[in-house]
Amino acid sequence: MNFHVLTLFPEMIEQGIGNSITGRAIDRGLISLNAVNIRDFSGNRYGQVDDYPYGGGAGMVMQPAPVYRSYESVVKNLGYSPRVVYLTPQGKVFNQSMAEEFSKETDLVFLCGHYEGVDERVLDMIVTDHVSIGDYVLTGGELPAMVMIDAISRLVPGVLNNDSSAEFESFHENLLEYPQYTRPAEFMGKKVPKILLSGNHPKVDAWRREQSLIRTFERRPDLLEHAELNESDRQSLDKIKKQGKV
Repeated sequence: MNFHVLTLFPEMIEQGIGNSITGRAIDRGLISLNAVNIRDFSGNRYGQVDDYPYGGGAGMVMQPAPVYRSYESVVKNLGYSPRVVYLTPQGKVFNQSMAEEFSKETDLVFLCGHYEGVDERVLDMIVTDHVSIGDYVLTGGELPAMVMIDAISRLVPGVLNNDSSAEFESFHENLLEYPQYTRPAEFMGKKVPKILLSGNHPKVDAWRREQSLIRTFERRPDLLEHAELNESDRQSLDKIKKQGKV
């Protein structure tokens, strides 16, 4: 999968994505990163890409031409118009199902705004998805872009050493992940649950499923409305609610 990021700070993107799991995925050719400096398309020797907003107001607005030309350079190289994600607090809130949807793309473009935003005309021309990572305001779109690239990359086959990891971690089937334990079996008087040491895999799976239900009920009950529950899950959830696990 190929990520293209239109940004004023390409080094920030390259340094952030070029480490850990995503960095290794780039080295192995599983994903690629193309950080495009919007200033390179400013059309002036100063690299200026912003101007005062029409109608007055505080701050500056990114001009449409440099943004469009940077996008056009990506389209020219690809030979087609890919999906373009504009990182904005006004967009739909990013979630795991959205990550799964985006991971099916061959190429994905992220547009990182700055200042008071980007001229609306160019957004209308190139953007296919307006996406937010939460209801708060950041100084630019680079951090949200890196968050999304990290989440999406994990779903690209081969990126994780154990591909089943992505399938069973938090938000799979809209449930939070069960608690995890490793050696030693006892730490400062706290012991690993006996069921995990039993070697009985069906019982371990059942325990983990129940723990996912408990944890979701306790911490993110809103997720249960759209969770993929079978009859056994619903019976367990009724039991959890009656026991008052809140």
